[in-house]
Amino acid sequence: MYGLISRFASGKIRRIVLFGMILSILGFSVLGGISYKYLLQIEEALALAEVVDDLSSDILEIRRYEKNYLLYMGEADYVETMRYCDSALSIIDRIENPEGGLSSSDREGRATLLELRQDLSSYKETFAGLKTDGNAHAMVQSSTSDPHLRDQGKDLVDLVHRFVATQRARILGIVATLKHQLVLAIAAFTGVAAFFSWLVGRRIFGALGVIERSARQIVQGNFEALPLPDTSDETRGVVEAFNHMIVELDRRQSQLLQEKKLASLGVLTSGIAHQLNNPLNNISTSCQILQEDLDAPQPPDPTLTRHMLDNIYQEVSRSRDIVKGLLEFARETDFSLKATPLHQVVQRAVSLVSSEVPSGVNIVTDIPPDIELPLDGQRFQEVLLNLMINAIQAITPPGTITLSAHKDPSAPLAVLQIRDTGAGIPREHMGRIFDPFFTLKETGTGLGLAVVFGIIKKHGGSIGVESEPGRGTSFTIRLPLAGAAEGAR
Repeated sequence: MYGLISRFASGKIRRIVLFGMILSILGFSVLGGISYKYLLQIEEALALAEVVDDLSSDILEIRRYEKNYLLYMGEADYVETMRYCDSALSIIDRIENPEGGLSSSDREGRATLLELRQDLSSYKETFAGLKTDGNAHAMVQSSTSDPHLRDQGKDLVDLVHRFVATQRARILGIVATLKHQLVLAIAAFTGVAAFFSWLVGRRIFGALGVIERSARQIVQGNFEALPLPDTSDETRGVVEAFNHMIVELDRRQSQLLQEKKLASLGVLTSGIAHQLNNPLNNISTSCQILQEDLDAPQPPDPTLTRHMLDNIYQEVSRSRDIVKGLLEFARETDFSLKATPLHQVVQRAVSLVSSEVPSGVNIVTDIPPDIELPLDGQRFQEVLLNLMINAIQAITPPGTITLSAHKDPSAPLAVLQIRDTGAGIPREHMGRIFDPFFTLKETGTGLGLAVVFGIIKKHGGSIGVESEPGRGTSFTIRLPLAGAAEGAR
């Protein structure tokens, strides 16, 4: 039995609901049929009770006219007594008829009715024997038959009262049985309804709980697939659909991240073009000096030539580093951690963003060279660029952006802080700044800080923010040091 209930409970929700609906319809139909049957019995019993009341009234009339006749010997009283005797016997015949309403299972009622017929017939014969032609003889016969006749009359009244009581008890019994059946049926239906409500509610709320947990997981940037429940119902289908959605969201997020990166790249390109102008101008100037020196009548000065060539080489290397940093930032690669000095990543990010820094805004770095972290350099550089670009846009010159780092003495963590002296973040928006598509700018995707949050989480770290409107904002990033990163993840 337990196994059957377990298999049923693990079935599909729609099948359970359908079964519950069918069971409810059948149950209400059975309950309605039972109630209708008992109502018909009550109706028949009430109809019979009316006939029995007529019989009781006729018996009482018989006794009344009997008393009048024995007192006054009036012909009308004799006739009325005999008429009521015939009427009572007719009623008994009608009750005994199969359509009279007396149940075939009512043995006590039938026995009482048979005894009543016999006594009424005997009473009628006794009363008819009182009728004589002579009054004197009638008075003598009346005096000898009166006690026996009265006893028969009393027996008739007792029998009809007993028969009435029997029928009343039958009606009350039918009503009590109907009440008992209704109570049992209501209790059974309540139990079944409670069971189905609990079963379906548990399954539905379970599925809703899975959806809620999945949604919270996705909001937090966790795109790991959910474990499939060991069931065959719709909950499993919901989880499979969510896992498919997670895969698609992860793919779409990667596309959005790349688009965000390209958008940032567009912002940086104009400044980088300006950065490339300086080394190109220096290269051009050095080449012109070398050409003029070669065209001169006297031989070229080796020292000057060497200096110019070194200058050209340095400017080419400088340009190559600028382009290399830009290409590394734009390239889409798989997430990969390797031990990297933090100050190198910070320096590359500052170099890329330096062309966007307006006059009057300074970027100050204080990164110890001994801090080495397991990083995906390209993606962590994206974190720094997003935070620095946000800081630049929040500052009305003059202002300062400070990047500092230190090792946490209480844990194997490095703490990196990016502080600015900008406008700050209103307190009511602090809880939403890492939400995707939330932005306080008139133009923007609202993905910058969401991307930052996701990348930091992938590195096994955390990010927090403190801000005071009008005095600036400070982002604090905590990342595991090399050797502690695996345990942190």
